[in-house]
Amino acid sequence: MQLNITTDKKYIISGIIIIVFIVLVVKLFYIQVIDSSYKFSANNNVLRYITQYPARGLIYDRDGELMVANQVVYDLMIVKNQVKQFDTLEFANMLGFSVEQVRDAFVQIKKQKGYSPRKSVVLLKQIPNSVYARLQEVLYKYQGFEVQARTVRTYTRPIAGHLLGYIGEADESIIKKNPYYQNGDYIGITGIEKHYESELRGVKGVNIFMVDVHNRIKGPYEEGRYDSVAKIGHNLTCTIDAVLQEYGERLMANKIGSVVAIEPNTGEVLAMISSPTYNPELLIGRDRAENFRLLQNDSLKPIFNRAIMALYPPG
Repeated sequence: MQLNITTDKKYIISGIIIIVFIVLVVKLFYIQVIDSSYKFSANNNVLRYITQYPARGLIYDRDGELMVANQVVYDLMIVKNQVKQFDTLEFANMLGFSVEQVRDAFVQIKKQKGYSPRKSVVLLKQIPNSVYARLQEVLYKYQGFEVQARTVRTYTRPIAGHLLGYIGEADESIIKKNPYYQNGDYIGITGIEKHYESELRGVKGVNIFMVDVHNRIKGPYEEGRYDSVAKIGHNLTCTIDAVLQEYGERLMANKIGSVVAIEPNTGEVLAMISSPTYNPELLIGRDRAENFRLLQNDSLKPIFNRAIMALYPPG
C-alpha cells in the first residue's frame, strides 16, 4: 500500500512538472513568435531611429515666379541623462534667450507625453542659421546636446498670406487620424499648404543607429542597410499672378473687404485678396506663436479670409 502511494506521488509530481514545462514553452512561443510588443520594446532599447525630414515642395505662380521656398533652421535636442553641469547664462546669451526661458524649456520637456531622460527630445525649436553658426563652434562643451536640421517656409514677396496659408505642428487629433504624423511634425494648417498637403509634404526618411544602455550612439545599424532617404515634396504651380496679387493688395491697403480676379475663359483664379492682410513671414520661426496671438486678437481680424469666409449681399 505504501508503494502505491509513493508511485502515485511520483506521477503527480511528474505531471505537474510536465504541465509547467508546457506552459513555459507556450509562453515563450507566444512572446517570441506571436506577440511583437516585446521585440519592439527590445529594439527600442538598442536601436535609435533618427527621422530625416524632407523639404516641402516649392510654390510658383502661373508665370513660374517662385512664391514660397524653404529655409533651413535647427532644433536643439538633448538627452537629459547625458547633460553635464554647464554655464546657463553663457548658454542662454549664445542662443538669444533669457536664463528663465532656457530653464522653462527644461521644465516643459519633462511634461511631454512619454518623456524619458534617456531619449533625445527637442529643447529649443527653429534656431536660425545665424545662431546655429555660433552654437556649432562651442557645442562640444555641452555634453548631451545635439542639433537636428529642419526646414521652414520663406516667402519671396510679403503677399497672399490667406491664399498660401501657413504650416504648424501636427496636434494630437491629427496624429490620431493619420499615423504618418508624429509629435513635432509640420503640416499645412490653412490655404494651399493645407489643401495640397499630401503633395507638398514629401516622404520622411530614417537613419537607424545602435545605442548603448545610456542611449549613446555606437554606430549605424547593419551598416545603414535599413535606412531610408527622405524624398522632397512635389513643387506646385498655381494659377495666381504674383504681380497682380501684389498690386491688388496695395490697392486694398487700409481698407476692409476682398477682391477676387478670375479668368472668365477658364475659371482660373488670378488673384485673391482679403484686406486687411498679413505678411506670411510672421507665421514662421520662433516668434510664430506670439505673432499669431497678436493677429488673432487684432480688432480688424487680419487672419479672417474675407474672400471666401465673409457674407456679402449681391452687387
